[in-house]
Amino acid sequence: MNALARLSQFVGNTFGIWVIIFAILSFIAPDGFTWIAPYISLLLGIIMFGMGLTLKPSDFKRVLKAPKLVLIVVLAQYTIMPLLALGLAVLFQLPPELAVGVILVGCTPGGTSSNVMTFLAKGNTALSVTATAVSTVLAPILTPALTLLLASTWLPVSFMDLFVSIIQIVLVPIALGLIARTLLGDQVEKGIAVLPLVSVVGIVGVVAAVVSNNTEAIMQSGLLIFGVVMLHNVLGYVIGFVLAKVLRFDLADQKAVSIEVGMQNSGLAAALSAAHFSPLSAVPAALFSVWHNISGSVVATWMSKQREDKENEKAVSSSKVHI
Repeated sequence: MNALARLSQFVGNTFGIWVIIFAILSFIAPDGFTWIAPYISLLLGIIMFGMGLTLKPSDFKRVLKAPKLVLIVVLAQYTIMPLLALGLAVLFQLPPELAVGVILVGCTPGGTSSNVMTFLAKGNTALSVTATAVSTVLAPILTPALTLLLASTWLPVSFMDLFVSIIQIVLVPIALGLIARTLLGDQVEKGIAVLPLVSVVGIVGVVAAVVSNNTEAIMQSGLLIFGVVMLHNVLGYVIGFVLAKVLRFDLADQKAVSIEVGMQNSGLAAALSAAHFSPLSAVPAALFSVWHNISGSVVATWMSKQREDKENEKAVSSSKVHI
């Protein structure tokens, strides 16, 4: 079990590399990965179950300790990224399927990758975890509502279909994970050590499935889609950081807000796109998953050094509320 836990930790620490490797492999040899497509929702459900196992009641109690801070992060998540996605879709005159795919990425909650990157950046990890949990719980309402509002000009959007899908592949597995943790208590801790491996396999599977089923579309408009995805992600980091700075959050909170806003649950976006729109609509989500793990690692490294430069400064007000 210890060897498996060490393997899991290694795979988790090198998450972005595995995503890139299998994205390339599935593009070069798509026939080896197309069979995964029918299992995208199942893979995401397993990942969400794992997320439920890692959550504790204290993750939600933190909302009561600093509701304003968490509310601002969640609001930023559900306003900045959807509006950026809409603006980029209009600016680059994306085809309907790709426009909806980009917007759906923008309308999803934060992903668990943001928690890892915030930790590596030496940011407020507790804030990141809490904001991810809250935005995920709100996803069944906000993701369909925002997608309907922003994307229905391009393609028909069914609020109820998206709502039911998110309940099935996000909230139910998370709830089951929470219940399992409550019932099994400390015994779950042994299994949690293996979760990074499970999560990486799940996300790699989702990315490989989407890429392998859309190699022709990626060859035709891959540069355009990738450019839009990069801008979406990077602008999310920048605007999130600037917003936190304007609101005079301390440095650790600025990092958490920036990363939480910039990184999305692209696996969920890919699953919803493939299920409710078209395989092509899932391409932006797959590319986002590849790119944001690269950019997240770079941003986290830069931010961790920034903290080292400022760690001797004592400019934080004693009246500030921390999670």
